[in-house]
Amino acid sequence: MSAQLLQISGLSKRFGGFTALNDVSLTLAAGERLGLIGPNGSGKSTLVNCMSGTLVNDSGRVQFDGHVLDGLAPHKRAYLGIARSFQLPRPFGSMSVRDNMRIPLLYTAAHRAGRQRSEPEIRDRTEELLRLVGLIDKSDARPIDLTQVDMRKLELARAMAADPKLLIADEAMAGLSNAEVDDILNLLMSLNANGISIILIEHIMKAVMAFSQRLVVLVSGNKIADGAPAEVIRNEDVVRAYLGQ
Repeated sequence: MSAQLLQISGLSKRFGGFTALNDVSLTLAAGERLGLIGPNGSGKSTLVNCMSGTLVNDSGRVQFDGHVLDGLAPHKRAYLGIARSFQLPRPFGSMSVRDNMRIPLLYTAAHRAGRQRSEPEIRDRTEELLRLVGLIDKSDARPIDLTQVDMRKLELARAMAADPKLLIADEAMAGLSNAEVDDILNLLMSLNANGISIILIEHIMKAVMAFSQRLVVLVSGNKIADGAPAEVIRNEDVVRAYLGQ
């Protein structure tokens, strides 16, 4: 496996008297596919929010690509190469699919490149990403006209427009049919094959197992397992706490 891209050490987060994360540590190698699972309320979203900067951890450290992220604003973390998709896509409803892609290309990706992209470059990259996710024929549509799976694809395309090194995909398959889950899974595998490290947060175990090279399990803010997926799902603590068997 390649060098470590992400290092999380002793991360803790409390909300009043409630401990959402308790001394959580994990690493992610460059190019790795990591599945992050756990019951509702296990701390997955809190961990992601501390990674992306929308929450400030109470203790511990997050390092990404050689940079210490503690105290860094979310947009500056995005400039370094961290992108995330959200469980509930919220595109700009008044804009076309094409114009929704322009926003991250104009701002985050431009900052990463160190210069403002030209209009032809923005147009070409927009078309490239929309072809990648299968939305090129819906470029002029508005988000309200998209199916649920197409909304998920647009959300992933918008995240990828930032040219990330790490993509955090938060329940990108929730509510989809089996065929649609396979469609998103194939898309994520394709992105990873192009060098993007991916953390997948998902409740659909079939998809998690097919996607993940490594599996991390959180329960009540604690990391209870970290390893090869086939071994993790046989872990008695995981079976009892997460799978309910």
